[in-house]
Amino acid sequence: MILLKNATYVDFDTLEFIKSDIEVEEGINGGMKFIKDPEKNNYTEVIDCSGMLVTKSFGVGHHHIYSAFAKGMPPPKKTPGNFYEILKYIWWTIDKCLDKEMVEYSAYATAIACAKAGATFVIDHHASPNFIEGSLDVIAGAFDKVGINHLLCYEITDRDGTDKAAKGLEETAQYLSKRQGLVGMHASFTISENTLNKAIEVSSDFNSGLHIHAAEDLYDQEFTKKTYGKSVVQRLYDSGALDFAKTILVHCLHLDEKERELIKNSKCWVAQNIESNLNNNVGYFNGKGLGDNIILGTDGMHSDMLQSAKAAFFVGQKHDIIDFPTAYQRFRNVHKYLSSNNFKGDGNNNLVVLDYDTATEINQSNFLGHFIFGINSSHVRDVISNGKTVLKNYKITTVDQDVIFKESKKHAARLWEMLK
Repeated sequence: MILLKNATYVDFDTLEFIKSDIEVEEGINGGMKFIKDPEKNNYTEVIDCSGMLVTKSFGVGHHHIYSAFAKGMPPPKKTPGNFYEILKYIWWTIDKCLDKEMVEYSAYATAIACAKAGATFVIDHHASPNFIEGSLDVIAGAFDKVGINHLLCYEITDRDGTDKAAKGLEETAQYLSKRQGLVGMHASFTISENTLNKAIEVSSDFNSGLHIHAAEDLYDQEFTKKTYGKSVVQRLYDSGALDFAKTILVHCLHLDEKERELIKNSKCWVAQNIESNLNNNVGYFNGKGLGDNIILGTDGMHSDMLQSAKAAFFVGQKHDIIDFPTAYQRFRNVHKYLSSNNFKGDGNNNLVVLDYDTATEINQSNFLGHFIFGINSSHVRDVISNGKTVLKNYKITTVDQDVIFKESKKHAARLWEMLK
């Protein structure tokens, strides 16, 4: 059991400030409690939090570990002219090169980055068409060693042939038979009716939900309407994908009013990824008419949820209906998604200690102003996941980061050579 001494705890829901010592118990979905006069001998670790803020750690609503080696990579052989070509010449080229070692060290790198940015839970969407079988177990293993909780899926798609789609379904089923996870799919325009229906069956069999890109670019809508005679969301609705409370629709930029209404009246969730949308020049997110089930992700751009929240707020000033409370709600909604669906690994014993020394007063009434304009990932000093310290004094404690990064550079170099 960990003791956080002299803490100023900020309730992540009410934003109430509580000054107290805190006991943090170990274990999945463990708890914490405020105490007086603690006995030091009862604790495996005592962390002095004088002058620090302590609050619930963060969660990434949509990530791609397979993009970890993209930073600094060589440019594509052909410059993309639109969104489809970005996928074809960059991301679909990268994912075909990934082998077991590349996936493993991409997962290590991502888990470390998440921990250092204060996130202890990651919802990831993975693709490696030439390393499908066992890929999710490899990712889970790396995340577990770093100490990051997760909800994984494999990106099922027909773009690489029906045999690869079948292998994606098999990988999903074998993983869900032993761990919590989702049924991953790429996007409507790369998924046949047969594959979609089989994915729905797998989701039903394991009481799961879909994790799928939806209307990220107009191409998705245009292809779906031309091929299936209906919009992206209508197609997913008709298939039963929106019946699952665990379903996550990623992006949701190019929607008509009927699609927005279908989402709002459903049990599913929407993952907003504003920085990726800007990078791909596909449009701007607008939560109007979608309801409150909106979470924030990074889409593999980075692992910093505080940065994602700020981006959502600032870009949203012109393109969205968003204010301080809405930005914070979307930032924290991942906890609601996880708890309402009974996923494990996001208990109250997942905490972050922020070394945020501010020149102005910070309290319950003005915390959101500090959240948008002040607090950032550089203030993350310590991170506790499932009641265990995974980051202490800015340093990862569970694995040797230097050794992992040295090895990851080798695998990144192999990938980059294959891309030339």
